[in-house]
Amino acid sequence: MQMTQSHLKTLMIDTSNGFYKILRYEIGNFWGPVDLGVHLAKKYDSLNIGTGLLAGSIFPGSNRLIFNGLSPSWHGFYISSMGGAGLVFDDLGLNMVSITGKASSPSVIYLNRVHGEEIEVEIVPVHIHDIWEKGRKGVYSMMQHTLDMFRDRYENDPRVLATGPASLYTDFGAIGSAPIRKGEVTYIDCWAGRGGFGTKLLQQHGIAAIIYGGTHIDEDFRDRNVADSWFQDRYQKKLAAKDMEITTKYRYDPAFNTGGTFGVNYATIQDYIIAFNYRTIYWSDEERLKLHKDFVLNHYLKQFNEETIIPKQQKTCGEPCAAVCKKLNNHYKKDYEPYQTMGPLCGIFDQRAAELVNQKADSLGFDAISVGGVLAWLMDCITDDLIKPEELGLSEKPRWNMENFRLVEDSMHNAQIAMDLLDEIAKEDSRINLMEGARKYARNLARTKGVEVLNRFVYNAFARHGWMVPNQYWTPGVLSPMGIMGKYYNDYGKAFISPRELGRRNAQRMVKELMLDNTGICRFHRAWAEDIMPDIIDKLFGRKEIFLRSISLTASRINSRNAGIFWESKRNIDYVHTFLKKKALAGDDSPELKIWLDKFNENAKNAAIDFWYEIHKGVHESLREFPD
Repeated sequence: MQMTQSHLKTLMIDTSNGFYKILRYEIGNFWGPVDLGVHLAKKYDSLNIGTGLLAGSIFPGSNRLIFNGLSPSWHGFYISSMGGAGLVFDDLGLNMVSITGKASSPSVIYLNRVHGEEIEVEIVPVHIHDIWEKGRKGVYSMMQHTLDMFRDRYENDPRVLATGPASLYTDFGAIGSAPIRKGEVTYIDCWAGRGGFGTKLLQQHGIAAIIYGGTHIDEDFRDRNVADSWFQDRYQKKLAAKDMEITTKYRYDPAFNTGGTFGVNYATIQDYIIAFNYRTIYWSDEERLKLHKDFVLNHYLKQFNEETIIPKQQKTCGEPCAAVCKKLNNHYKKDYEPYQTMGPLCGIFDQRAAELVNQKADSLGFDAISVGGVLAWLMDCITDDLIKPEELGLSEKPRWNMENFRLVEDSMHNAQIAMDLLDEIAKEDSRINLMEGARKYARNLARTKGVEVLNRFVYNAFARHGWMVPNQYWTPGVLSPMGIMGKYYNDYGKAFISPRELGRRNAQRMVKELMLDNTGICRFHRAWAEDIMPDIIDKLFGRKEIFLRSISLTASRINSRNAGIFWESKRNIDYVHTFLKKKALAGDDSPELKIWLDKFNENAKNAAIDFWYEIHKGVHESLREFPD
């Protein structure tokens, strides 16, 4: 069965003058929003928003909305994605919107397409500061205001992409959205957080929000019998059954009596727990296990299970999906990494306190993982008197003393400090100036307050100013020198892997993740998608080998711009060193681990340089356009 679509239809919008046109790119030359985005970003420095070829199809998880371009925080090409938002985007009859130029004042882009007629495009100025102060505040108010402006023009529920104050005052503002049901914005917010594309949308293009929708009907693959036959041949299970099997973790895993990334990760993390701005890497296994048992299993996770898992407060991102991965407690959505960086990493182990900080960060429109890392770093510096509280607009210090730590009271105290810091960051003339990023801010502080301030900040460095707080797993893979970091374009398992081999596995992971992003598939479905997707593309569009070659070529193109910088913070080095110590104490007797641990014990900085470059070698020897 072959689809008839032959081109990727891209709406080009120049926000400086409202001019727009549709360009068509032949399938085969480009296969999706990532490889086409690399081309457009190089040519126009545009913000590109699009879906994969399977958007609107019966395949679960196929409706992610992919954002890419040159990132204002990473300072290289970057990719971010948002769950479910591609389903409504498909009603535009487009594969991508590419935004260039800058509106003369903050504005909203309106996109609509009614029954196959020509697409409607308008750019309408808005008063962002007034809107951000209304109702639910920030991003949520921008969503609601934009919907109120245009709701009468849509026959079906549209979708809104919105920014908040973080996009105006920092380099890592996110783009938020939530499904609209019966004309109302729901609480199931979804985010294109990593990479600062909210900042790019607002600061570079002058756009505070985009509303889109329509009734256009195009050709989507909807033949379940055919799809079931493909899955029966490969897995001896129908599509729905296979998808149910591989999304167990994200729905409910009976092995751990919990579900979702929050539930399963915290149930299994044990002595790999990260807290207090990574200070726990210096603790013993016994101390970390005690923290995990007393603070997480018996309180933080217990609250989550009782309030979210048992009453089954769970939804999808906006598309039909068995994973129902959006875990809720009323209007608070719970994911592992935001509730980790703005939870234990900040010395917060109570759901009430974590909910307030996460809600504040979301309403302001931050990349939640990165801002949590920044908050934890600043709180660490304040705790040890490297920075005075009043210098950051605070009146008190965090309570990070484990002796007599009061789970509820001290968590709320730390949450209040975190919220005060968030308010300080996201305002004009802030004492915490992150307009050019936290890495530059940290360097400036180090020049006046000493390098120890910088040494407490855990981040990936890229080019001169690029930075990214790593994903929250204690493993060297999350600090790898890759062309894109902060997503899962790297190995993040717990096993020790020699650095050269780690680089190779990072490269393999990157290629697989790029295939998912370029086809618009949610990585929660990767257990089948990575395996069978090339064959599905071949059956629907042909040219499987060309498709696979394009993914490898895209990976090599991104890697050719890899400006990863050796770890600037001592705590990055300690992060790897203590991991190696932990693996040795746990009984890993591999000769290579012993060699590296001896090197780190003798001279940690020199060993770290060698370790970093070995990862780098493994990456570069794997992501070549013409491999041996």
